[in-house]
Amino acid sequence: MSAGTPAGQPVITLAELPGVGAVRVLVDGVPVAVVRTEDGEVHAVGDTCTHADVSLAEGEVDDCSIECWLHGSRFDLRTGRPTALPAIRPVPVYPVTVEGDTVFVDVTTTVDAGDGSVAATKEN
Repeated sequence: MSAGTPAGQPVITLAELPGVGAVRVLVDGVPVAVVRTEDGEVHAVGDTCTHADVSLAEGEVDDCSIECWLHGSRFDLRTGRPTALPAIRPVPVYPVTVEGDTVFVDVTTTVDAGDGSVAATKEN
């Protein structure tokens, strides 16, 4: 990868994202919810609710969280931590880069829920 090239795979354009909401994409076989919040920030989290194995991209986005449509579990988009029961395990949070209109997501690393640092999750 050359200097200045975004990390991750190009997965969607900003034009394809709702103004506020999520879209499910597959990145190297990993289901990811790419989410745009009310303030225009773009996040990427694992698309599977840790409580009920359903798509989070179908849920409601409010502030910086996404709610699972089935049982109401809510996850912080910055940390992946659940903020409402019944879920008790976090979802993975993936680094996002927006360059121009293109959103890049790197599923080879996750953002650590504890301190926001980035950690490798698999070898390239």
